[in-house]
Amino acid sequence: MLNLLGTIAGNVLSLPGFLGLALGMMTRNLAVAAVLGAIVGLFETLLFAEFGMANVEMLELSVAVVVGVLAGMLGCAIRIKGTVA
Repeated sequence: MLNLLGTIAGNVLSLPGFLGLALGMMTRNLAVAAVLGAIVGLFETLLFAEFGMANVEMLELSVAVVVGVLAGMLGCAIRIKGTVA
């Protein structure tokens, strides 16, 4: 359980969280923001695994992609709400 919580917190405070949020704020399309966040999560996991799929754990990969998608969609929602107000 602690491994899962640590993985989630590490990804929120790492590239998928921050870069996903920033890339999501660059678009007003939720689908594009989600895809950009997923790409960041995938790239970050492969970067730290030295681009070898043998070194990638599925828990880390799935959490990074989900956090990237959520951060991208949150960034997009912030942009949409900021333009309406």
